[in-house]
Amino acid sequence: MEVRYLGFEQQQSARSYRFDVVEKGQPAKRFIVTADLSLFHTHGVGIQEGPALSASKLVADLESDFAGAHELTGEDLLSYVNARSLAEARRAEMRRAPRRRPSPAAERSPWRGSRA
Repeated sequence: MEVRYLGFEQQQSARSYRFDVVEKGQPAKRFIVTADLSLFHTHGVGIQEGPALSASKLVADLESDFAGAHELTGEDLLSYVNARSLAEARRAEMRRAPRRRPSPAAERSPWRGSRA
């Protein structure tokens, strides 16, 4: 399945993100994912994340055979924010973790640098 972002339309405080979904050997199907823009502000998510988040939501809906209107909800944005925070914490932990250097004994190993 290929998801193609086509753009958005602004309706007051909401955006409708348009997508075509193409499956091998099938004609493209048009989908719209709506999002209340105030949710982006509430959860501290940049508006530029809207197309990618909407595409992810659409793929999840299609994979679960969801048959209703596709909408980016507060729960979706909260899940994104939590995942982003967790990833940032992991990266920070990796930067703080001391790097191990090989012990002097390992550097003198007769197996080091040999070819089989």
